[in-house]
Amino acid sequence: MTLAVPVLMYHSVTDDPPASTRSLSVRPSQLDAHLRFLRDHGFTGLTFGDLGERVRTGAALPTRPVVLTFDDGYADTHEAALPLLVEHAFPATVFVTTGWVRDAGAEAAGRPLDRTMGWTQLGELAASGIEVAAHSHSHPELDQLDDGTLATELRHSRALLEDRLGTPVTSLAYPFGYSSPRVRDTVATAGYRQAAAVANAVADVGVGDPLSVPRLTVRRSTTPEVFGRVVRGVDVDRIFRTDRALTRAWSVVRWSRSRVRGARRA
Repeated sequence: MTLAVPVLMYHSVTDDPPASTRSLSVRPSQLDAHLRFLRDHGFTGLTFGDLGERVRTGAALPTRPVVLTFDDGYADTHEAALPLLVEHAFPATVFVTTGWVRDAGAEAAGRPLDRTMGWTQLGELAASGIEVAAHSHSHPELDQLDDGTLATELRHSRALLEDRLGTPVTSLAYPFGYSSPRVRDTVATAGYRQAAAVANAVADVGVGDPLSVPRLTVRRSTTPEVFGRVVRGVDVDRIFRTDRALTRAWSVVRWSRSRVRGARRA
């Protein structure tokens, strides 16, 4: 089974974001318009986990599937995005950095860039049909971690979500969108069945690596015209040319850093 599926990556949904999240935020009115466009053009929403499960089992996919994902676990995902998703009857996947949860207590880790949801809000998302999945525990650059720390980041995040929400967690999104063969092997060992990268490409499901599914970045600067073209797979290479060039350049830097750190550990 092969089918091109747009997997959209959102972050914050607010009219008044802090500078730290502004470029990757969207206004609630933008998300509302996106959902109306998808509904009016015959798209059917799936969660990231549902997409992965259907591909693995060979179950039928809708004619025009789309996956909406929201990273980090910001409070406005519950306050602004959830009511719109419910209104338009669209499922979604929220990738949560568990150490950033507002009432994480002794489990707090890393530095969230804005207000985040608490466990009660995450439970309400799950009860509304939203897939609550992992985005690591402290949002580190996973490919820069030693083996033990990497395994702990991945396993602890999954264990916390499953314990607090009472639902299996099989999906992960890589912080910063980056992974490596070593990271993906550890992700599989930690029990994840599918993982989201960035890559800014339409996912060719059934062909690519389920532990490196590309997503398409949605920003505050994404115009309605560009959004429509992206979800239809039109001019994606041109629209994301700059993003891809920066990703390639940064991957070289990261590879060099990981080699140096590996040599130091040895």
